[in-house]
Amino acid sequence: MVLGLGPRCVQSLSALGAACARRGLGKCALLGILLYHTDFRKSLTVEQDMMKVELLPALTDNYMYLRSIQGTDRGQASCLTSRDHAGGNEKLVKMQPGLKVYGGDDRIGALTHKVTHLSTLQVGSLTVKCLSTPCHTSGHICYFVSKPGSSEPSAVFTGDTLFVAGCGKFYEGTADEMYKALLEVLGRLPPDTKVYCGHEYTINNLKFARHVEPSNAAIQEKLAWAKEKYAIGEPTVPSTLAEEFTYNPFMRVKEKSVQQHAGESDPVTTMRAIRREKDQFKVPRD
Repeated sequence: MVLGLGPRCVQSLSALGAACARRGLGKCALLGILLYHTDFRKSLTVEQDMMKVELLPALTDNYMYLRSIQGTDRGQASCLTSRDHAGGNEKLVKMQPGLKVYGGDDRIGALTHKVTHLSTLQVGSLTVKCLSTPCHTSGHICYFVSKPGSSEPSAVFTGDTLFVAGCGKFYEGTADEMYKALLEVLGRLPPDTKVYCGHEYTINNLKFARHVEPSNAAIQEKLAWAKEKYAIGEPTVPSTLAEEFTYNPFMRVKEKSVQQHAGESDPVTTMRAIRREKDQFKVPRD
C-alpha cells in the first residue's frame, strides 16, 4: 500500500522499483513519494526489535525509507518513504498493480483510500496510526508506527511537518496549526519515539536554532555532531522527540528564552514570529 503525506510534485520512481527488487520486496507500504538516489550521501540502516528502517537519500536533501518487519514477520518486507510529494503515485501503481493508495488529501495522485486523523492501518504486526498535521499542506498526514507489546521505541514519519531542529514552511496553514501539530499531536507521542523526516536540513536548522538561543548547549552539541555526520555523507536522521524538545526552537515556543528572542509572550505568536524570521534567515557559513 502507498501512504501519502500531502499533494506535491515528484521527479522519478525508478530508484524505488530497483531498491525493492534488490531486496525482494513485493508489496510496498510507502509514506509519500520516492525520488532518485544521490551518490555522495550514504544510506543508513536503523534496526529495532519491531522493524528495520533503511534511510535512502534522494536528490540533494530528500529522504526515502525502506522498511522490513523484524521477527516473525520477516517475510513481510515493505518499503517506506517519508515525503509529502505524492505526484508520482500513478507511475508507482503501474509498477505495482493493485497497490492501495492511502492519504489525507484528495489531491494525492491515484488515491484509493482517504484517511483522517487517528485512522489506523495494520502492516504485518505493526500498527500505523495516521496523524493529521495540516500547515505545510492542508492535507498533510504523519504516520506513527508502533508494535503492541514491544519495549522498543516507536517511529513517526513526519514528512515536511517536523524536521530535525526545524519545521516546514506554513504554505497552506497557520502558526496555530503548526503549534497544534508539533506540540499537541507529535509532541504528545512517547518521548523516545524516533523521528524520520523528509529532508536533510539539520545543519541549517541548528544554525537558526543557535541564533534563537545562543546559550543553549544542546544546540551547540547537536550542531557539532551534525557537521561531522554531514562531512562524511551520513544522515543526521533519526532524532527523537525528547531530543527535539531540547534544541528545536519550534518545539520550544513555550520556553522563555525563545519567547524573549521573538519579543512575544504567547507560544503561538512566538511560533509565527520565529517562522517568519527563519524564512528570511541568512545561514552563516561557519
